[in-house]
Amino acid sequence: MDRDDQAKNRENSDSEGQPKFLSDSERLRKRNEVEIACNARDVVELARLSTTPGGFIDDELRSRAWSDLDADMQATVHQDPSNEESLGSETKHKDEDQVMLDVGRSFVYYPIDQSSKAMEGMKAQLAKIIICNLREYPMLSYFQGYHDIVQVLLLVLGPELAMTAVAYVSLIRIRDFMLPSLSPSLDHLQLLPAILYCVDPKLCNHLSKTRPVFALASTLTLYAHDIQDYRDIARLFDFLLAHEASVSIYLFAVIILSRDQELFEIEPDDPDMLHFTLSKLPKNLDFDTLITRTMKIFHNHPPRSLPFRAWNRVSSYSVLKTSRNPSHLVNGVPLEQSLEDGKKLFDSQAAELRRIEFQKRIRRSLWRYRRPLGGVGAAVMVGVLSIWLQRQTQNGHSILLSRIWSLLRASFHS
Repeated sequence: MDRDDQAKNRENSDSEGQPKFLSDSERLRKRNEVEIACNARDVVELARLSTTPGGFIDDELRSRAWSDLDADMQATVHQDPSNEESLGSETKHKDEDQVMLDVGRSFVYYPIDQSSKAMEGMKAQLAKIIICNLREYPMLSYFQGYHDIVQVLLLVLGPELAMTAVAYVSLIRIRDFMLPSLSPSLDHLQLLPAILYCVDPKLCNHLSKTRPVFALASTLTLYAHDIQDYRDIARLFDFLLAHEASVSIYLFAVIILSRDQELFEIEPDDPDMLHFTLSKLPKNLDFDTLITRTMKIFHNHPPRSLPFRAWNRVSSYSVLKTSRNPSHLVNGVPLEQSLEDGKKLFDSQAAELRRIEFQKRIRRSLWRYRRPLGGVGAAVMVGVLSIWLQRQTQNGHSILLSRIWSLLRASFHS
């Protein structure tokens, strides 16, 4: 896609992502503010501007602002994915077949008024960007809806910068969703009841029989799967990319709070209907108003203060805890994370998941065999395992194995 084609696509993407409700004078004033912040690379001011009406105004400024929000998006220039030979590693990623199926269903709602040939070209670019990223970071697991995120980045940034942005978003912003297990993604959703309880305990109780998995599709895809208006999703990405990952959960909580009357009309003993209702985002949401309320609740009830030990249950390697808010400064300098940091955190969290799954298997096995073993058999088994664990501990596996030993003792003495 050359620059002329990219500009044409922007023009056909709902007026280049421009805000719907700002007057010409308001748009001009906001544009000047964003330009000044971009010129100064003032990420703190950009984060503030992302919460005010219109976000970063249009895709030209949006592209600059998103790049300034992270250093990794600025300097690295990848091969143009329009090049037929540019697919990175020759080793095929395990999820590439699913990628191609999903790409075939992309660009449904935007851009508009494109020829079939232009649409096929955009889909080819989208596939190449995703496949290049997966081959570059083969440990990442693709999920359905990932292509929705990437198509927004492609439309706003163009192919070269989108390639870098996709790597950044994958490893720094949505890393938890690309692990080999879905459990970290579900852990994110446990923040929802805690946030609701802080703001509206009555509504929280009304929804208590409904598991928060209704929010998975929206939060997993940064809302790109559900929002059909290009201006809305581009403006929402301004906000989400400028703030730490947990604001996405707070935003969904605010959407729920805005629907309280509708939800109270549904019986609390009908969790299926509540789930169905909550899993569908309302049309024509006022995102400027929702974002303002999201930030107010976020500041009044920050993640660490949430009840039910919700924040403590989140892994220390999770993006919820490691994504850095640009407004967090050290000696006046914004904290940043590199792609290498993201890879290390991914490896640490993947190892943590393996340990947790191993402990679960131990528990299940012990429960299955504890009665057939009987007293003598259990005693012999404990003795053998005790000797083995002591030897393994001497080999440097003390933390995990000590935990397993405590589980064994608790199981056989209960």
